[in-house]
This record gives sequence, structure tokens and C-alpha cells, in this order.
Amino acid sequence: MSVAFRRESDEEHLEPKFEVPIPPGPNLVTADGLERIRSRIAELESQVPALTEETKQKAAKRDLRYWRARLSTAQVQPVPSGETVAFGCRVSFVLAGKQRTIDIVGHDEAEPAQNRLAFTAPLARAMMDAQAGEFVDFNGKEEAIEIVSIAPLAAG
Repeated sequence: MSVAFRRESDEEHLEPKFEVPIPPGPNLVTADGLERIRSRIAELESQVPALTEETKQKAAKRDLRYWRARLSTAQVQPVPSGETVAFGCRVSFVLAGKQRTIDIVGHDEAEPAQNRLAFTAPLARAMMDAQAGEFVDFNGKEEAIEIVSIAPLAAG
């Protein structure tokens, strides 16, 4: 039978739903990040039974699987000394004549709009292990970043 005469179900035209992708590499988190993961799981666990629409319930269950996987692989990092740029630090720096401050955190804690960058972001990687007053290369430019100050992130 020709495909033109075949009745197709509505399901055939829906986009497939995939699992939420897990970022590659270790799942480093701050203590605050671990609490955020636990809070998200608790929130989803309370929402799932109340959802009546199948699409929303499936999406919530998918998110819950993601967050449970992230909790099981979370590696809480010790609070850094603040002597050098490291995971869990707040770093003030000058780049292209503008001073900025960022927090270096785990993937699930990252919010670039709030100046919270994942430790794997190019800017964060460029500054790792640098000390205050040091210049580091970035984006193909020598001494593009001046590290102004470094401090451990405050919990909470």
C-alpha cells in the first residue's frame, strides 16, 4: 500500500522526548550546590503525584531522573583557601578594561546571567590557579585578564 493512503497516528508527528543530557566530566558541586540539588528533588517529588496532564508528568519524571542522577554523582568540593583561583571561589578581575566578579561553581549551579560560571567555562579555566595581582592569557591574548581579588564563596 502506498504511504499516501496510510493513516498516520498523531503520535508519529510528535517530537521524541529524550533524557536531559548529563554534562561530561566530574560532577563537582559546592555545599550550596548539593543543597540546591536536594531541594530540586524534593520539589519534583512533591509535584509529580499532583500532575494530571500526562505530558507535564512525564517531563517532571524526566527532570527527577536527571536530578537524582546528579545527586548520586555529586562530589562536594572543599572550601578553597582563596590564595589562588579555584572551584568555589569568587574572583574579581579586569578584562578589556572592565572589572567583573564571577563565582566559579559546578554545572548545575551555573547561571551566567548572575555571574555564576561553571568551572569548565573558558573564562573560569583561564583563571584557574592564578593569584591576585597576576595576569593571565585569555582568548588568544597574552595577559588579557588581571586577577584583582579571590575569596572563597560564602555558603548559603
